[in-house]
Formats: sequence, C-alpha cells, structure tokens
Amino acid sequence: MSSETCLLVASPSMFRSRPFSFILVCALSLVGIGIPILVIWFFRCRSTELTVTDLRTRLHRGWLSRSITEVWHRDVRNVQIEQTFFQRLCGVGRMGISSAAQSSIEIDVAGLRNCDKIKQIIDKNRISGKRAA
Repeated sequence: MSSETCLLVASPSMFRSRPFSFILVCALSLVGIGIPILVIWFFRCRSTELTVTDLRTRLHRGWLSRSITEVWHRDVRNVQIEQTFFQRLCGVGRMGISSAAQSSIEIDVAGLRNCDKIKQIIDKNRISGKRAA
C-alpha cells in the first residue's frame, strides 16, 4: 500500500468566522474583561484541525482531551457547505462530511476558510480513490 500524502490542514478562523464578536472581545480586552474569552476562543480554534490527505479527511479536536473522526474518501457520500451571505463575503463557512456508514454528518466544522477548495480536494481524491480501489 502506498504512503498517504497530506494535501491540506485547516483550522477555524477567529476573525473571519465572527468578525463582530472578535472586535467586541478585543475591545473588552482593553479593560481586561475579554482576555479570558479571547484566550479560550483562540485555543478552541487552534485545537480544531481538519486534515485532508489523498486517502481520507480527519477532524481532530482538543489538546488535553481529544476527539478524532476520520472519513475515508472512497466512503464519502455527501459533502455539505453552508455559508450565509456575510460568511461568503468573509470567505468562511461550515463544512459537513458524511459517509455510507452513517446516516448523519460525521465531520462537522464551522469557520473554515476556502470551503470550496477543500471540497474540490475531497471530490478529486474521492473519484481517484474509487478507481484505485
């Protein structure tokens, strides 16, 4: 079996996913109130990582405790992208991926930049993965 190649690693964007909340929390940080909120928000964003390889998509959440969900590209049945008008302007959105094994969305992550690009990478490898299988 060939080795796996990492094609993309993405984490939710703090500013682009919620620009008004980000500005408000930064303003509150000037008086000290928003600093804990900003720190927790930062660690939540950085501890969520979507990795797309040529074989699978993997969602890893958490540093102290962790949750890992993987969907093999050959099993992907549905890729959903949800974006409000404002999210489209900011270039972010929510992505959901489901496989034949589950009736619900297995990988669900909000605040990702370039959702269309991520979907194109998954679709390309989903098609080439079926041929190789």
